[in-house]
Amino acid sequence: MFEYFYNEIFRSVIIGFGSLFNGIQIQHKDENDSTFSVVKVPLAYGPTQKFLARLKQNPDLNAPVQITLPRMSFEFTNLSYDSSRKSTQTQTVVYTDPDGTETKKGYLPVPYNMTITLSIYTKLNDDMLQIIEQIVPYFQPGYTLPIKFLGNLNEVINVPVQLDNIDMSDDYEGNFDTRRALIYTLTFTAKTYVFGPLKDVSGDIIKKVTVGYVAGSTSGRSYERDVTYQVTPRAVKDYDGVVATLLSENVDMVETIIDVDDGTKIPEKSYIYIGQEEMYVDNVTGNRLVVKRAQDKSPLQNHLLGEKVYTITQADNTQIEVGDNFGFDGNLF
Repeated sequence: MFEYFYNEIFRSVIIGFGSLFNGIQIQHKDENDSTFSVVKVPLAYGPTQKFLARLKQNPDLNAPVQITLPRMSFEFTNLSYDSSRKSTQTQTVVYTDPDGTETKKGYLPVPYNMTITLSIYTKLNDDMLQIIEQIVPYFQPGYTLPIKFLGNLNEVINVPVQLDNIDMSDDYEGNFDTRRALIYTLTFTAKTYVFGPLKDVSGDIIKKVTVGYVAGSTSGRSYERDVTYQVTPRAVKDYDGVVATLLSENVDMVETIIDVDDGTKIPEKSYIYIGQEEMYVDNVTGNRLVVKRAQDKSPLQNHLLGEKVYTITQADNTQIEVGDNFGFDGNLF
């Protein structure tokens, strides 16, 4: 049953999460409101207790503050299955690299929530406030982080990162000479997917199928003409990467009326693709869409404000990859 594979999913999310905060800096100003010091806040992976122990073992108050503080660290602390994003267990999906030279097939990924904590340490309260104000405006309460999974296959998935809680503390115990450390701990949840083993896929996609029915019956009766049914493939997800608009609200799994930034970019009676969910647009009124959710067995998902909305067009139909579980449209003639 089990076999060795390693897609580096959790590692990719942790690295992507850290990249969000590696450019934060603080500025110190004099009485004339002129900046005399700019400090880029160091960021490292590790538990909070490790950094606090290091501070206490280095209590030289005459050392420049920026050598030890401010500082940030982050740590992956918990992993839990997310049943609200569960998809069909037996449905398969095919991934192809941009050059079309490598194609892999596997089951739909499994949804998991990763809890990641970001700890911020400063000596001055103003330093802490500068750092916090550079973080919290981007989380309302979530920020969508695009992460490339599966190595050469370049499968990019938007991972919502949600800010759950902010805990504040002032580590100022002991005598007067003890170094002070303001500590803010921000708890985040990254909603990612875990991929199973992938296998090689070969073969060509069927571009068109025509089925002819022979007229007549065992009784000898016949009809005046044969009936032919023709079907052509229709994409059930976005391939060309062209963003039509953005969501202007959070969308839960029961909503069928959603708001977007620009409804003029979405045609009625068409399909759209958000996250990994395909929807059918019944009606467009201004920037409000009336949709049917989870089309063609796509997973029903929650979506966050600011997520990208793609339209599924003929340009996507022409790029359907090998083995895609696409739908069909058809006509009798």
